[in-house]
Amino acid sequence: MELVGEAAVLSAGGLLIGMLFGAFAQTSRFCLRSAVIEFSSGLFGSKVAIWLLTFSAAVTATQALIGMGLLDVDGARQLAARGSLSGSIIGGLLFGAGMILARGCASRLLVLSATGNLRALVSGLVLTVVAQASLRGVLSPARETLSALWTVEGGASRNLLSVLSAGPVTGAVLGALGLGWALWLARRARLGLVVATSAIGVGLTVAAGWLFTFRTSQVSFSGPQVKSISFTGPSADTLMGLINSPSMPLGFDTGLVPGVFAGAMLAALILREWRVQGFHDGPSMWRYLFGASLMGFGGMLAGGCAVGAGVTGGAIFALTAWIALAAMWAGAIVTHYVVDGNVENPTVPLMSTRG
Repeated sequence: MELVGEAAVLSAGGLLIGMLFGAFAQTSRFCLRSAVIEFSSGLFGSKVAIWLLTFSAAVTATQALIGMGLLDVDGARQLAARGSLSGSIIGGLLFGAGMILARGCASRLLVLSATGNLRALVSGLVLTVVAQASLRGVLSPARETLSALWTVEGGASRNLLSVLSAGPVTGAVLGALGLGWALWLARRARLGLVVATSAIGVGLTVAAGWLFTFRTSQVSFSGPQVKSISFTGPSADTLMGLINSPSMPLGFDTGLVPGVFAGAMLAALILREWRVQGFHDGPSMWRYLFGASLMGFGGMLAGGCAVGAGVTGGAIFALTAWIALAAMWAGAIVTHYVVDGNVENPTVPLMSTRG
C-alpha cells in the first residue's frame, strides 16, 4: 500500500477475487435462475445443489472468520446503515421477475457475456444503465419513495443473528448444516467433483472479499468501506466511470467487474465453451431487455443483486438481505409459472450455453 497506494491495492484485490469468482461461476454454472426453475418443478437436483453449495460456503466461511476474530463486518453498509424492508420486498420481487425474463441474474449475465453471449452482454448493459438511473438519475425519486415506505434502523436491529440473540458460532453452524445438505444433494445428483468444488469456490470468494476489504481498512488511514462481491451498483459505477472520466477511479469495485469478466472468459476458452450467440428474434429481445430493466431498478431498490444482496449480504446475516433473497425466489417462481409454465425442462443445463 505504501508503494502503489490504497486505491491500487483495492483494485488489484478486486481484480484477483473477481477473476476467481468468474472462473468458478463459469465452471460450476452457478445461477439462481436455474435453481429456482428446478425448485419450482419440485426437484432438488444439480442446479439447486450448486446454488446451495455456493450460499452455504459463503455463510460458513464468513461466519467462521468473524467467530475467529479475523473479520468485523459491523461497519458494512448492509448492517450499519438504515435499511429498507419495503425496498427489499418490492425490489426483490422485481429482480426475481426480471431474472426469469432475462434468463439470468446480474452476475450470470456478466459471466455469460464473457463467453461470447451477445444477448447477455446487451441485457447487462441495459441493466447497468437502468441501475444508474435508479441510483442517481430519473428513476431515483421512485426508488427513494419506495425505500422510505418501511425502514429499519442500522446496527443490531438489522443483524438477523443479533435479533435472534445468536452469534457467529450459530451462523457458522447453520452454514455448515446447509453445506452438508448441499453436498448430499450434489452426491445424489451425481454432480462432478470439479463442478461441486467450483460452486464452493464461488462462495469462498465472497468470504475472501469481506476479509480482504476489512484487512485493507485496518491498515489504511482513510478506512475504505468493508464490502464484498456485488454487481448492480459496481457495474453501474464502472460504466459511468468509463463514460464520464478520462481515467477510471480505482477501487475494489472497479477491479471486481473486469476481473469477473476476465476470469469467466479465461475459463470459457480453456473449456472450449466460448462462442458468439445473439438474439433469436424480436419478441425474445424485448423479453430480455424488459427483464434487464426490472433487475436494474429492483437490484438498486433491494440493495443488491442475487449475489450482492442474496449471497454477500446473506453471509453476514443482514436482515434486509435475507428478505430480499426470499422475495427474489418468490418473484422468480411466480414469473416462471406465469410466463414460461413447464416449457423448460429443469433437468437441462439451462445456463450452460444458451443462457
